[in-house]
Amino acid sequence: MKNFVTTDWLKDNLNGENIVVFDVRYQLGNEGYGLEEYKKGHIDGAVFVPMEDILTGEVREHGGRHPLPDLNDFTTNMKNLGVENGKIVVAYDDGELAMAGRLWWMLRYIGKDDVFILKGGISEWKEKGFGLSTKEVEPVKGVALTTRIKDEMIADVEDVRRAMGKDDQIIVDSRTPDRYRGEIEPIDRIPGHIPSAVNYPWTDLVDDIGAVDGEKLTAHYSRLGKYDKILVHCGSGITGTVNIMFMDEIGLQPVLYLGGYSDWISYEENEIVREAEDVE
Repeated sequence: MKNFVTTDWLKDNLNGENIVVFDVRYQLGNEGYGLEEYKKGHIDGAVFVPMEDILTGEVREHGGRHPLPDLNDFTTNMKNLGVENGKIVVAYDDGELAMAGRLWWMLRYIGKDDVFILKGGISEWKEKGFGLSTKEVEPVKGVALTTRIKDEMIADVEDVRRAMGKDDQIIVDSRTPDRYRGEIEPIDRIPGHIPSAVNYPWTDLVDDIGAVDGEKLTAHYSRLGKYDKILVHCGSGITGTVNIMFMDEIGLQPVLYLGGYSDWISYEENEIVREAEDVE
């Protein structure tokens, strides 16, 4: 798998001079979780990356709950944390892939291609009995980090509006089925989904990550291959990256509607479909 490395691979290469390892653990609604867990124990040499401080920008009226930070600031932060040209970046979270996926996607967006996700995350690392460290890590600042913003990787609300109803474009909602149908909405103020969006829950493949291979991915996304443009979204641009990375594995080229559902509902004129109303 081209976007992942295994825990065995990382253990064997952990001390390489060209490896930078990032701990991106995070829980929505519990901002202190990641750092607390990092202090309890992390992969030796891993640097903690706070979601809200480095991977998220200022929340405004539009743009969703986790907009991008200023890209110059993000690039500087990455460089200060050790990212540079020629360095391989490995990101991990608890194993759900979404938090590490956010960093993976952002680094790809600014043009760094040698970035990977640790398959199974720190959970699999611990299951295999590999050691953890509580030692504070002092990052070695990178020397040069060349960037090239890949605007083709991203979509905005206007792109989504144009895609609705088009035969050659499809909108993929990565949220859980109950949120997609509008049965519940634990985070955003209005339940439901974007009209014409289809549901590919981001957890579908994560729950059995050990069995994921190219054949399974091809079967899972078989209906999407006929579309010229695949627009993927979630609630705010985090869990949707899981679908993005898996689609990329099999040669699909999706774009991320970064603001996601939380951005969509910030526009009063945008229509919302709530399937739960249809069955009441």
